This record gives sequence, structure tokens and C-alpha cells, in this order.
Amino acid sequence: MKFPKPHTLREIAEIINAKYVGEDDFPVLGMNEIHVVSSGDIVFVDHPKYYDKALQSDATIVLINKEVDCPEGKSLLISEDPFRDFNILTNYFKPFQSSKTNISKTAKIGDNTVIQPNCFIGNNVIIGEHCVIHSNVSIYDDTVIGNNVTIHAGTVLGANAFYYKKREKGYDRLLSGGKVVIEDNVDLGALCSIDRGVTNDTTIKEGTKIDNQVQVGHDTVIGRNCLIASQVGIAGCTIIEDEVTIWGQVGITSGVIIGEKAVISAKAGVSKSLEGHKSYFGIPADDFRTKYKEIASIRKIPEILEKLKKNEPNS
Repeated sequence: MKFPKPHTLREIAEIINAKYVGEDDFPVLGMNEIHVVSSGDIVFVDHPKYYDKALQSDATIVLINKEVDCPEGKSLLISEDPFRDFNILTNYFKPFQSSKTNISKTAKIGDNTVIQPNCFIGNNVIIGEHCVIHSNVSIYDDTVIGNNVTIHAGTVLGANAFYYKKREKGYDRLLSGGKVVIEDNVDLGALCSIDRGVTNDTTIKEGTKIDNQVQVGHDTVIGRNCLIASQVGIAGCTIIEDEVTIWGQVGITSGVIIGEKAVISAKAGVSKSLEGHKSYFGIPADDFRTKYKEIASIRKIPEILEKLKKNEPNS
């Protein structure tokens, strides 16, 4: 998430009441999660295990809960609770805005687009031309939709990321300041849930077709011309490259990459990145050749046990 205008390190420190290491006028351009940071961004870290990763990332401002040696060309914001203060900054730069109408006055809707009754279109939403938005679709603030997009009834675009920190008295939610981007010629089935990014965009690229009851987690990017069947669950920060086919009830863990033109069969459980141009099935998912060898080996177990039993000395 980039700020509307550049800020200084001192200004940001004053917002969250934090100490800082660096020049007062050190430029701060935005804030992002570690997998999408760039120069000028703030990244937060609150566990020693991840200090080095944050300090060596492309972010130039590190919001951290311990004063450490600051790498050259970077600055630190010292906080008792970086998670809390990252939320304070998100709320400061991207506060929640309530709506008083079903279709916000700030929404921009293209020519020949049809919005069926009982839809909700939030603040600063952009919808292109020749789209059809069926009844009871909810499109949260800042969502961007291209041309020739069809969205079926009950689908929700832009709900909060499922991202929590365990506290003594429960869970704190990391606020979501990103958005959802749907490119041209995308079809979304009924009752789909596409969560907004935490600080960046959840993106579905041109020509992709998604069936009913599919969940797409925060900051996930789905490539061009993918086919995703019903009841697929895709966790956050996943990258699905172009022309991937995913059949029904597949579950995909966070932070993995699915290579282009991969095919994942129904009910597979994806726990690691998968190469493109291969077919996969099973739990955990693996390519067909490897999985069939595994199944063949398992089927031999009764035969092996029987042989062992026959070779046992008489008791």
C-alpha cells in the first residue's frame, strides 16, 4: 500500500508514538508485507526468528520490537508491539468508511454494465463496461473490476484477510488495507469469496473462470485463463500461474506457487509449490507418476507382511 503522498520517518514515528533510528526526513512511501515490499516501504517484524529476513528485505523502514544494528540505507521504528502499530498505520491511511447507500456515489460503473437488485457496491469501486453483476453480490471498497466480467449471486469481493495474532485473551486481527482486482473477461460463480489484500492486491487475471463456492485468500494472484472448479480453497499469498486447471475441493496452503498449465485433480491437498506442465493428485498432492508408484508400493504391503509371517520360526 502506497501512501497518498510521501511522509518522513519522524511523521510516521509520531503517528505510532515510537522511537526511531535514522534521519528525521528519511522518506517513507508506503507499507507492505514482506513478500511485496519495495524501497520506501515499512515492513513489520516482531519475532527474532524473522529479524534478518526483514532487515535484509527490500523494505527501507523496519518496524521492529528491539533496537538492533540498522543496515546501511535503512531506518528503524522501535515499537513495543509492531503488529499493533502496523494496524494503527493501516487505520490511519486506510480507515474504514461506512456506506449509506447500496451503490456508493463514489463508485464508477462503465457503459452497458448491469447491476441486478440487492447488490452492494462500496466506496471507490471501479467496474468496467459490459459487466453483469447478479443479485446479492457484495463488492467492498476499492475493488477494481475490468470489462466483460460476470459475477453470480452471493459472491463477496473484498472481505478481510484471515490473518490473526494470538494474544493472551484471544486473537487480534491484522487490518486489511489492500484491495481486489478482477481483470477483463473473468467469470465468478455464485457464493465465491475473494478476500482483499492486507496491504497489496488480491488479483484474478484476464480470462480466468471460477466456479461456485470458491475461496481465494488475501494477496493471492491467479493468472490468465485458469479454470477453477467448485469448493476449491486457496490460502493467502499464493501465486497461480497462467492456464492452471484446479478441480473440485482442492485445498491449497499459503505462500506456494503453482506453475503454468498445471492440472490438479479433485480433492488434492497442496502443501508445497508445484511445477508447471504436470498433473497432480492426492494428499499431499504429487505428480501422477510419483503418486501411482506410491500407491503401488502401498498395495504390496499385505503381500510383504504375509511373506514375513510365513518365514517366521514356529513358536
